[in-house]
Amino acid sequence: MFKKILIANRGEIACRVIKTARKMGIKTVAVFSEADRDAMHVEMADEAVCIGPPPSKESYLMIDKIIAACKETGAEAVHPGYGFLSENAGFCERLENAGIVFIGPKAHSIKAMGDKIASKKLAMAAHVTTIPGYTDVIDTAEQAVEIAAGIGYPVMIKASAGGGGKGLRVAFNDKETFEGFTSCKNEARNSFGDDRVFIEKYVEEPRHIEIQVLGDSRGNTLYLWERECSLQRRHQKVIEEAPSPFLDEATRKAMGEQAVALAKAVNYESAGTVEFVVGKDRSFYFLEMNTRLQVEHPVTELITGLDLVEQMIRVAAGEKLTFTQSDLQLNGWAMECRINAEDPFRNFLPSIGRLVKFAPPAEVPGQVRVDTGVYEGGEISMYYDSMIAKLIVHAASREQAIARMRDALNKFVIRGVSSNIAFQSALMRNQRFVNGNFNTGLIAEEYPKGFNAEDVIHDDPAILIVVGAAIHRRYLERNASISGQLPGHEYVPGDDFVVLLGGVQHPVKATPVSGGFKVAYAGEIHEIRSPWQFGQPLYEGTINGESFCMQVERRGLRYRLFHCGTQVDLMVLTAQAAALQALMPHKAPPDLSKFLLSPMPGLLTQIAVAPGQEVKAGEILAKIEAMKMENVLKAEQDCVVDKLLAKPGESLAVDQAIIEFR
Repeated sequence: MFKKILIANRGEIACRVIKTARKMGIKTVAVFSEADRDAMHVEMADEAVCIGPPPSKESYLMIDKIIAACKETGAEAVHPGYGFLSENAGFCERLENAGIVFIGPKAHSIKAMGDKIASKKLAMAAHVTTIPGYTDVIDTAEQAVEIAAGIGYPVMIKASAGGGGKGLRVAFNDKETFEGFTSCKNEARNSFGDDRVFIEKYVEEPRHIEIQVLGDSRGNTLYLWERECSLQRRHQKVIEEAPSPFLDEATRKAMGEQAVALAKAVNYESAGTVEFVVGKDRSFYFLEMNTRLQVEHPVTELITGLDLVEQMIRVAAGEKLTFTQSDLQLNGWAMECRINAEDPFRNFLPSIGRLVKFAPPAEVPGQVRVDTGVYEGGEISMYYDSMIAKLIVHAASREQAIARMRDALNKFVIRGVSSNIAFQSALMRNQRFVNGNFNTGLIAEEYPKGFNAEDVIHDDPAILIVVGAAIHRRYLERNASISGQLPGHEYVPGDDFVVLLGGVQHPVKATPVSGGFKVAYAGEIHEIRSPWQFGQPLYEGTINGESFCMQVERRGLRYRLFHCGTQVDLMVLTAQAAALQALMPHKAPPDLSKFLLSPMPGLLTQIAVAPGQEVKAGEILAKIEAMKMENVLKAEQDCVVDKLLAKPGESLAVDQAIIEFR
């Protein structure tokens, strides 16, 4: 067994690998860019080596620097995590030539299966059913349009070295193919250093189901059931679960056996994933093989009881798998939500900055797990992907897993940057998802105009009103307890209030009782008990004997409450104050329609227009790069450019003006 390994990655996956290595008694070495000097994985590792400036291509993608760090620290092996160099056969070969073990498959397996074009050709040669497409390298956008038209729309444009939703577009016409091809090449070049792109038919209404495989150097290969990854937004996975609610035993077995056959064809050693597109009739087609650990591997770990990182390390050290296919048992149901730094109410634009508050739900072995690489006070950087954490739950049934995830999302507190928790909570209540009746198009179909506050409708808004009243009454009780009040004129809080929510007045009566308050609202009595203290972000307790958890934050005269994906700002006033509040004039926001504003913090890479230029709706105005993604800003209506207010290469703040129109 290795005595010391280096993790050629960052963030939550680096921390994840370090935890297993520590459990196995193996020393760890972290590598980091200058932007990650204070990162959690650097703190957790036994040693750390700086390998360059913030951009990935100058640090985490620098093979020479990683090998030098191995030699400097005496690391015998390298775990690549996912992304970056994890599926780079050249990296694997360079390590082998330097006498360093790659904790993953051999270079020949990565070449055969890690390359999307090569893997598809191999699968076709092995008579595996594949999706129609053009697997040779495409050189120009014009050629891409011609090929797409020949295959028939819609088509999927994919980077050969792609992954994580980067370097991938779906096109429904020639114009989208032309633009998508160019964007895919740019993203692939920046993210993977490989700009090869291919095109295949896009299967409509598909399910994305993948099989986890595991092989050793003795020829033993088996599958660890499937993961349902159909809940995607812009081809990036949002929620994963294991097993799939769609598969029956016969299909599960057939897919698993086919995945194993494919892995054996390339003598696969280590953990890997064979991805399939599954039709409505449970027919399945080979999509690609990821020759690395997947982001969503924890759900497989929870239903099998295996530590996949440990298995990868043991296989890389030459050990034999200690179990067979018949030994594996599918235990319960697991789900994972990817908690990302993005604003769901602003079209999921990246959100960067300092984590003013970061308090994930408490981990409970076998029930709730949090994989993260950040900490309170840390920075979410513009240079890397947007993941803050992975929230994983496990339960005996799918219904119980959903309930557990809802509760855990309610308890996940993040302040300082926006997160997609509200969106995840809404999906957990979506009836199609709850019923298991969904495919990769669910999010686009359910939220065709994006995700908006009105899409989050609370099951019982009365809870928000009565809890808001109870919190306010608690504050008033504290006011009444202040010492030094004039005898005979002490402040005595009343019990009658008006809760202002969404422009509507809700009369309530909040009366103190032992350990809480009794709140009368709309003809019903709600007894609220909670040990909550001022300043705590979580208001936990019971309402009429049933437990609940709600996030609360005082913002001036308002209370911001978050519960089950719904976020509201409400005021609790006396009847007289509420009447006066209704008379307050509304201040209209400034007219910014004549400006193109940066929707996110990022790097301005291109301005596609000039002063005096007439622009038609839909034409490209500018491009911004943030969190390894290229974001194209287009004109929403016909206009004429007046002034350019920023220059390419400039770092933009959110809502910074880029272009002024006449």
